[in-house]
Amino acid sequence: MTDTTETTGTGTTGRTWRERQAEDLMASYAPALRLLVKGEGCWVEDDEGTRYLDFLGGIAVNSLGHAHPALVAAAGRQAALLVHVSNYFATPSQLELAERLKRITGAGAEGRVYFANSGAEANEAAFKLARRNGDSRRNRILALRNAFHGRTMGALALTGKPALQAPFEPMVPGVEHLEPTVAALEQAMRDDVAALIVEPIQGETGVVPLPDGYLTEARRLTEEHGALLIVDEIQTGIGRTGRWFDHQREGIVPDAVSIAKGIAGGVPLGALVTFGRASRLLQRGDHGSTFGGNPFATTIANAVLDEIERADLLSNAARRGEQIRDVVLGMRSDLVTEVRGRGLLIGVGTTADAAPAIGAAALEHGLIVNAINPTSIRLAPPLIVGDAEIDAFRERFAAALAAA
Repeated sequence: MTDTTETTGTGTTGRTWRERQAEDLMASYAPALRLLVKGEGCWVEDDEGTRYLDFLGGIAVNSLGHAHPALVAAAGRQAALLVHVSNYFATPSQLELAERLKRITGAGAEGRVYFANSGAEANEAAFKLARRNGDSRRNRILALRNAFHGRTMGALALTGKPALQAPFEPMVPGVEHLEPTVAALEQAMRDDVAALIVEPIQGETGVVPLPDGYLTEARRLTEEHGALLIVDEIQTGIGRTGRWFDHQREGIVPDAVSIAKGIAGGVPLGALVTFGRASRLLQRGDHGSTFGGNPFATTIANAVLDEIERADLLSNAARRGEQIRDVVLGMRSDLVTEVRGRGLLIGVGTTADAAPAIGAAALEHGLIVNAINPTSIRLAPPLIVGDAEIDAFRERFAAALAAA
């Protein structure tokens, strides 16, 4: 891949895009893999005209793929009306989306919605909710080892990855991390616990589901001890696993659900939905966001959720996920050890240290996947993925495995 010289934009003449990234952007990310300039459906294109099959979907964000007509139309209409007005005012799209989220989460009449701009912000609100359920005697918050809840300071304290926390210690106090087993939870749960926060599938760990029945036992134990059960559905929600939210698979009713990623198809938006008594915990002035729930983002979210329902993309996610699993396992590669996850959130387990080579080879063969750690490839294609895209994936992933 040859860098092209950028000749547009003030002060950038003569620098390649790679030089511009290195010289102008914070070094908190690895160097970008490609310079992407446009997309359509499940495909994106770089600055040299090379097309890639996008089986990462912006890390489970692009629910409708790229440049979907429903999203594009909604963005154009709303941009011509209102983009932002602050939360001193309500807007029709904000109220509509709050009602919709209460419906699809099952929060019901007592449910309430707080709008933010990202998953980390939604979990910051969840952290405050947990603290509001506590006092000097109920002051412990439980989370799981290897969990990922975000990189802001509160969300980072919830994140069970010491390597991410170490440079920024001391952490916000009061959080304990447990092994993701019912036995560990039973041992830790007492009346001094304010909340337990869990992901149904630990996406950033390599797409690792909780043990079957864990959420059912978590709900029983938290109710018994007066603690909140907060389910982080930022990566698993909005149809990603074949249901609106993955915790619905076990039929439980949590106290709160944090949502982001796929909710607005790529436009920044997050939310915390509360249930029952948890809806009365946060009071006026306890939390806020200048941009949260703005009319532009909420209009697009309504359009995205409309399309997911209209096109029955929940069923598509469940069905296509099984197809993709069968495709991967059918390759019978010595590099593949297992396939994990549900719906269109899939983790391909690999032999030791093989994942980075597979990910790099996939990109060279026109396929975007994510080597999330040395032994895991993450797949999260758009919910609109169909037979043609799966056929293209089969060809390109097989080539990547062969090359690796």
